Amino acid sequence: MRKRDIMTDQTLKIVKVIKAIPSGKVLSYGEVGNLAGYERAARQVSWTLRTQTKKHDLPWHRVIGAGGKISLKDEGGALIQKQCLESEKVVVNCQGGKVDMKVYNWSPTPYEIDRVLRKS
Repeated sequence: MRKRDIMTDQTLKIVKVIKAIPSGKVLSYGEVGNLAGYERAARQVSWTLRTQTKKHDLPWHRVIGAGGKISLKDEGGALIQKQCLESEKVVVNCQGGKVDMKVYNWSPTPYEIDRVLRKS
């Protein structure tokens, strides 16, 4: 088994949180890290999305930048993310590619997130 195939506890929890984001809702990279139990883990969330999305069929498009902005630098990737979100009825502002976090942010209860993290 290759080293990159081994998931740490942190990566596993991040994967679980990302998989739990419901259709039509979004979280920021930092929020995913916080819900997984790791403050200031936005970069780890980004790395997890890059390395685990295909393997775990993660809804990568539901994770956006702080403040609701699509943060992919690649124009093609940003357009795909926008289209994926819009297909789930998430409104993405044409000017700046922003999502209204007051409307579309997923706010699970502590009970819900505990259930997500305990899932095998």
